[in-house]
Amino acid sequence: MEAGMSVPRRLDLWNSWVSDYDNRIRIIADFCVEDGLKHDGATMAQIPSYVTSLPDGTDTGLYLAVDLGGTNLRVCAVDLLGDSTYSMKQSKVAIPSQLMLAATFSELFAFIATRLHLFLQKHHPEYLEASSSNGATTAVKKDNILLGFTFSFAFEQQALDRGTLLRWTKGFNIPDAIGMDICSTFQSEIDKLQLPVIVAALVNDTVGTLLARSYTSPGKSPTLLGAIFGTGTNGAYVERMSRLTKLKRGEKPTGDEMIVNSEWGSFDNEMKVLPDTVYDQALDTESVHPGIQMFEKRISGMYLGEVLRHAIVGLLSSQGSVNTSSKLHEAYTIDSSFLSMAASDDTAGLTVIRKQLDLLLEIDASVEIAEAVKILALAIGRRAARLAGVAIAGVIIKSGRLSAPIPTGSKKNAVAASVKTVGDVEQATFDSSSDPARKRTGLWSMIYRVFATTAWWLSLPLRMFGGGQIKLVTDRPTDMIDVGVDGSLFEFYPKFEEIIRGVLQEVEEIGIEGERRVQIGKAQDGSGVGAALAARAAGKARELEANKLPK
Repeated sequence: MEAGMSVPRRLDLWNSWVSDYDNRIRIIADFCVEDGLKHDGATMAQIPSYVTSLPDGTDTGLYLAVDLGGTNLRVCAVDLLGDSTYSMKQSKVAIPSQLMLAATFSELFAFIATRLHLFLQKHHPEYLEASSSNGATTAVKKDNILLGFTFSFAFEQQALDRGTLLRWTKGFNIPDAIGMDICSTFQSEIDKLQLPVIVAALVNDTVGTLLARSYTSPGKSPTLLGAIFGTGTNGAYVERMSRLTKLKRGEKPTGDEMIVNSEWGSFDNEMKVLPDTVYDQALDTESVHPGIQMFEKRISGMYLGEVLRHAIVGLLSSQGSVNTSSKLHEAYTIDSSFLSMAASDDTAGLTVIRKQLDLLLEIDASVEIAEAVKILALAIGRRAARLAGVAIAGVIIKSGRLSAPIPTGSKKNAVAASVKTVGDVEQATFDSSSDPARKRTGLWSMIYRVFATTAWWLSLPLRMFGGGQIKLVTDRPTDMIDVGVDGSLFEFYPKFEEIIRGVLQEVEEIGIEGERRVQIGKAQDGSGVGAALAARAAGKARELEANKLPK
């Protein structure tokens, strides 16, 4: 599309991209979801979690949780109080970079077990009895405490406490770990330290998010989906057991439903429908794992700043003003918080953006450059939000819940009056007078050509660039579809939820009325509390199994 194309002609093309939206949604909802439920080895793995029931808020007890979610490690002690509330103690530490590329899997888990030991010494010494032998202090078992392990990488699960690693993401690459059993490797390192801890449950962070949301939202709708939009992206949802046909009869636990970890970050690795730019391609080529997680590389916080960095390099190169000594040429010098800042800067002369460009990248930016950077940040961030909406829409459509109201008498068949609806999108309109492409030369022309013409979900790019008018709704029906979300992008990127809701409205099978039934809420401490709840479920299952044994 030429920069000088008339506004009406541009609108015609944008509208044609919008009209193709439903077809692309169906690709996700129909082909990818179904293929993963039927076959192992599908692009979207649809991994069974072996969690077959949701917490109802009455669970009690003290459980440990370890969360390996990316570049940080969290160790938590979660005390479930039984009234949909909990108390938690936690410690957080960065994973040493050398362990992300360690020679062996055991090196990483030895570090994690050591952090667990230090945590118990500080916060729950009552579970440890110190004894001295040859000058060395060791821990002796007092009582076993169950631990849920949130492992936020792709793994194939064979039971609630057993799973093997499929592949690394987020900068990790420990080759000998592929195919290894995650829980037994971790348990081995725990046992070396003689800690009274049993790794009872292995969960993906999205499974934990779903469990945590279900526990903390009593009186509301049954939680359908737990989604992460942060360093990475993924979703886990409640699926009918009868549709998990890849599980053989003997592999299926009792129950009508099971939480499934979709692994949607790998959707369309073949790049048949995803938006693509030269900046996306540059990021992928330079990544640790080229050619995979292509959906995630367009949504997650780990990558969005790098897409922006490549775009700024291209922007300044087109102006002949690239400073070769600038940190702009260092990979991953921009993170997702920069996008949130740039998208939010409404100061005169964009002084916040210009200051950060100077401090972070050593760029003495003009107002025009700062305006261009803001537009890029809006385009990249809001493209991510629209893709997030695509994934949520696919799950909602496939669940069939829009056509099946929540049964009367369900624990969660009513929405509490205090549910916040601020930020919910009723509809979006745009005003062509705000189109930045009306400036048909220089920076604006380059930005417009690259982003508006290569990414169909920058449809309505006028709204993407700040020309949208958002209307809010405050009334929502009682037969809600509950979605729990966690992650820094969802929490901090401006209007992330609003953009998602705009996508839901655009999908024919959902529409404005269907979107009103979708309740999106923060799943607080999803990976920690969810893992503890999974450990609780594992403990209950063990108790039931023990009671079946002959006396």
